[in-house]
Amino acid sequence: MDYQSMTDEAIGAELGARLKAWRLRLNLTQQELSDAAALSLNVIKSLEGGHGKLASVIAVLREFRLLDALDTFIREPGVSPLQLARQKGKVRQRASGKRLKREAGESDEW
Repeated sequence: MDYQSMTDEAIGAELGARLKAWRLRLNLTQQELSDAAALSLNVIKSLEGGHGKLASVIAVLREFRLLDALDTFIREPGVSPLQLARQKGKVRQRASGKRLKREAGESDEW
């Protein structure tokens, strides 16, 4: 599936449909899933509709025993050997952002 060409809403709808498919595969009603995951019935309906909070998705994945799938969902970013050498073993804490190049004659004054 080409997620890059999909809208955020379309991706949410796809994830909601997959959660619903897993619930049905496990032969659970929405109410049974909401009780097991300690979520309200409206939250389950919202998730299956493609909306909801990340914490709710995690609770449902826990009930489906699919938390291990998170490693493929968002993999841990690796560190390039160059970055590792520059950092000298330190863990990066902040992003530097994009720096603007100044043209000749510009100053920091307002």
